[in-house]
Amino acid sequence: MSEKKTVATDKAPAAIGPYSQGVIAGGFLFASGQIAIIPETGEIDGTDIQTQTERVMKNIGAILAAAGADYGDVVKTGCFLQDMGDFAAFNEIYGRYFPNKPARSCVAVRTLPKNVLCEVEIIAQIGG
Repeated sequence: MSEKKTVATDKAPAAIGPYSQGVIAGGFLFASGQIAIIPETGEIDGTDIQTQTERVMKNIGAILAAAGADYGDVVKTGCFLQDMGDFAAFNEIYGRYFPNKPARSCVAVRTLPKNVLCEVEIIAQIGG
């Protein structure tokens, strides 16, 4: 059985439940979904999809950095939107962070934690 390592950083929102910010296993980082929480305050960053998406991407970047990776190492994302009407604006910002075009799922969901507009989870290759 391969070793697992928990990833934690104060530069991304702390896990507030029975989960980790991320886990490295089998040469991959599996990061928990990130929402638009400002790590320093615990407050939601903005009320529009653009501001919230930027914060989500910054939070993901902090977890990637803590694992020794960056956006270019991401191989799969899962994206959750409160409203598919926000897809174009979300996608524009998302594309700036993931020019390598990882595999992706994107779905609309009824409600997200703290009523945010988006959440993104990632899988990244570590040291590959």
